Amino acid sequence: MLTFELPWIALLGPLPWLVYRLWPEASREDPALMVPFYDRLPTTDGVMRGKATGRLLSASALVLIWFALLLASARPMWIGDPINLPASGRDLQLAVDISGSMETRDMQWQGEQYDRLSIVKAVVGDFVQRRESDRLGLILFGTRAYVQAPLTFDRITVNQLLQEAQLGFAGEKTAIGDAIGMAVKRLREGPGTDNTSDQQGRVLILLTDGANTAGQVTPLKAAQLAQQAKLKIYTIGVGADEMVKPGLFGSGFGARRINPSVDLDEDTLRSIAEQTGGQYFRARSPQDLQLIYQELDRLEPIEQDSEVFRPTQALFYWPLGAALTLVALLILRHLVLSFWSRSLHTGGRSHD
Repeated sequence: MLTFELPWIALLGPLPWLVYRLWPEASREDPALMVPFYDRLPTTDGVMRGKATGRLLSASALVLIWFALLLASARPMWIGDPINLPASGRDLQLAVDISGSMETRDMQWQGEQYDRLSIVKAVVGDFVQRRESDRLGLILFGTRAYVQAPLTFDRITVNQLLQEAQLGFAGEKTAIGDAIGMAVKRLREGPGTDNTSDQQGRVLILLTDGANTAGQVTPLKAAQLAQQAKLKIYTIGVGADEMVKPGLFGSGFGARRINPSVDLDEDTLRSIAEQTGGQYFRARSPQDLQLIYQELDRLEPIEQDSEVFRPTQALFYWPLGAALTLVALLILRHLVLSFWSRSLHTGGRSHD
């Protein structure tokens, strides 16, 4: 459907004609030249007709330029057919730890050791692609927490921003409480916070491999805020229970087994989940992490207010382009006629 943002611009159509009719003519005091033998001069009807035709073409072009500019100023737009956005789903916020400890290479996949963040990107990225009916948001946290992607249906962009996350960009420490507090602030702005049944549709999934070592808000205090806002939090503790640390001569002599997840605060993560009606998961391997997100996939969607989107396409550049083209043609015509006139004048003097 064709529509105009500023249809009243059409009222300016007769403006040049009104100015021409109402504006007083300029006084002319050119000297007159009397030619007594004018009747004996050669006829100039052809020349006069050519000039009249040229003036008519120029006037017509100016009229077209004026109306083309008015059409462009009216902002014509083509509005497409309505598209229904998903009418069910969740406000699902993902909080991912990118602190320095996430570079620990204790995740084994197909015989190779990978750092924790690389595995998280792969598994969570697949999870994001599957959540077609949800609005997804992404929070990254280390020493500080920040919103990398606000709540959106654009799963491709959320996944891309997740894949671009780098270790240490938010600092080396872990601010779990600040990450929860920021998620609460973002999620509670949506509809349904006053209805306890809507808690199922407002979810935070927090993934970390450590304990709270930074931030302004403690994790349990942030969990209280989440409970008041009727937000359910699922917490995931990631990291293997055992890994071999090479000794002086590689994995042989001097090698020792350590627990790379000794700093993981499972008690706090479990308390956060229980306090908000969620659940705590432990991911010791990539396979565990995949199973956890498959379990999270079973979250039942809730009904939300349906939204309708109508794609729009601006069309102003077509009449604007036509006006600029006509202006260029008028300038070109003037230059050609001026050059032709000078050539005739110069040629006549040379002949004389």
